[in-house]
Amino acid sequence: MSSDPTSASSDAPNAAMPLVTHWIGGDPTEGSPAAFGDVFDPATGEVTKRVAYASPGDVDAAVDAATVAFRAWSQVSLTKRTNVLFRFRELLNARADELAAIITSEHGKVLSDARGEVARGLEVVEFACGAPNLLKGQFSEEVSSHVDVHSIRQPLGVVAIISPFNFPCMVPCWFFPIAIAAGNAVILKPSEKDPSAANWLARLWAEAGLPAGVFNVVHGDKVAVDRLLEHPGVKAVSFVGSTPIARYVYETATAAGKRVQALGGAKNHMVVLPDADLDQAADAAINAGFGSAGERCMAISALVAVEPIADQLIAKITDRIGGLEVGDGRAGADMGPLVTRAHRDKVASYLDAGVDEGATLAVDGRKHAVTGSEAGFWLGPTLFDHVTPDMAIYTDEIFGPVLSVLRVGSYDDALALLNANPYGNGCAIFTNDGAAARRFEREVEVGMVGVNVAIPVPVAYYSFGGWKSSLFGDTHAHGLEGVHFFTRGKVVTSRWFDADAGVDLQFPRNQ
Repeated sequence: MSSDPTSASSDAPNAAMPLVTHWIGGDPTEGSPAAFGDVFDPATGEVTKRVAYASPGDVDAAVDAATVAFRAWSQVSLTKRTNVLFRFRELLNARADELAAIITSEHGKVLSDARGEVARGLEVVEFACGAPNLLKGQFSEEVSSHVDVHSIRQPLGVVAIISPFNFPCMVPCWFFPIAIAAGNAVILKPSEKDPSAANWLARLWAEAGLPAGVFNVVHGDKVAVDRLLEHPGVKAVSFVGSTPIARYVYETATAAGKRVQALGGAKNHMVVLPDADLDQAADAAINAGFGSAGERCMAISALVAVEPIADQLIAKITDRIGGLEVGDGRAGADMGPLVTRAHRDKVASYLDAGVDEGATLAVDGRKHAVTGSEAGFWLGPTLFDHVTPDMAIYTDEIFGPVLSVLRVGSYDDALALLNANPYGNGCAIFTNDGAAARRFEREVEVGMVGVNVAIPVPVAYYSFGGWKSSLFGDTHAHGLEGVHFFTRGKVVTSRWFDADAGVDLQFPRNQ
């Protein structure tokens, strides 16, 4: 939610440096910036752009534009709204590589991972194209004499989406396609660390025929966020980020009378039972622990090895780490840099902290060879062994390429460990025992569960979200829960008289 303190300033940008502006009412605008921020290429460490941070007045202008646009868009037929969704889907599919390149240049994830992010966002767009079916109400005839009842779902108005740096396309796509299909107007506040994808999406919406003001983008930090949370014209807020900020967003916005879904942090576990295929488990641990440099809310950061397989599994993971190429995501590397230098240094600080607390640093990512500029924000895959639940490398959401191995003696010990954790976002179990897997599905207190699937992100027509401190509010993202979040229900009871019904002061009842 807040910017990197080393990258924000009130200084106007250099005229030679590209400026990322807001997108309000169908047009790019610099507005009246409260400050400016640097946008880095994480693979080179160079500042490539500046981004304007919205003032409260800029946010007000976006809300005003969205409010006007909502009045007309909410009255557009479902058929016409869906036609715009389909055009947007076709354009996004055709130009996915263009968007992926933008993501890699500002986030640092490798191109294949960026393409995968766009593909998963596209799934939700495709789901939203089914709006005519998703928004259907119900009808009951003759519930009482000459009385019918039907239900309808209507849009909320102006809704705000506050998204994180790690998925500048996919996470906003969890929300805005459904919100727009339902007839709402949207204000997206992306991360200031990688802001350009949001503006690219805004231009694509315009090309698809979405009326001006239905999709708006404001950039910035806490100033912009706080104004969105408090503005009386914003009816709902969708947020994804760390747990402390998710709690703040939820409490602030609900106090202002808004509907809120705030997805928080995670400490995702992967349990490996002794009967599992250890080669498959090692491959999955590498993919889920180090993909996108560990900067995923669904990344596996805690591997729970049920003895006696820990030594063998760690050896297989260590061997695979040695074969990973860390470098520029545009040049065929397996893993790219972290998003900023400040974040890289924070993640790296946990390596010394883990050793100080007694964990074994089996693989030190600081020593991993890098193919790329020395000025990039690099940290290679890191593996800790003999981690215990009281260590900071376990309790904290590190959000980097750091995998911690905890050794337990039984399935029951593994389950108790997971259920004691304050987070409940995602988890996985690797086993060939169907009974153990089924028991785990039912007993683990986590919102998204994988069985021999390390990253169990649901498909678009199911809903995404965790339990406990990983979710504030009771509505998950996309799927039917997402449709319900961006609409409100109305029930109509009607009677058409054939003759004078007369006066009857009794309480209405079925008869």
